[in-house]
Amino acid sequence: MKYNTEEKRLAMPEYGRNIQHMVDHCLAIQDRGERKRCANSLINIMGNMFPHLRDVNDYKHILWDHLAIMADFKLDIDYPYEIIKKEDLYSRPPRIPYARTRIRYRHYGKTTELIIAKTAAMNEGDKRKYLSGLVANYMKKSYFTWNRETVDDRKIFSDLEELSGGAVRLDEEHLKLMENRDILTLARSNSISGNNKKNHSRKGR
Repeated sequence: MKYNTEEKRLAMPEYGRNIQHMVDHCLAIQDRGERKRCANSLINIMGNMFPHLRDVNDYKHILWDHLAIMADFKLDIDYPYEIIKKEDLYSRPPRIPYARTRIRYRHYGKTTELIIAKTAAMNEGDKRKYLSGLVANYMKKSYFTWNRETVDDRKIFSDLEELSGGAVRLDEEHLKLMENRDILTLARSNSISGNNKKNHSRKGR
């Protein structure tokens, strides 16, 4: 009896040993036309093993790539797609550089700073006033996420003025931000809603 540990290492274990044997048989076929028919049959079998791949774009292309990998790129047939190259299969992806832009207040984030800059560049009017209020409330929620102590609206207005270079100025007389308790209630509601969606998704599987 021959154990799996004595067999050669599977290139794609998810397809199993029997599929690998079929691929090896396909490689050994001398007639090119018969070899291609064997490859087509293999693709159909592989597709039936993983029907969920049909929901993926170009799933047939993925299957042909998998067949080429299991054949160690030695299967001499006319592929219906451009197959992944062997050197690309094992090459490392290029390193993604980290953003080096300075964030003045990390609890607000870079995106908030960009929105503030857009707001500061707008002409005076209702749209700018409305957006300024949205940004200030968002800043308060972000601040509260990082620091659960009481958040003073004057602190938010001061930070907003600083980040806008003095272009956006708000005060408590003209704008009332969300109460701390309302922010907490909203955060709890979002957390419960997110958990319910996860539970519903698990039940549906």
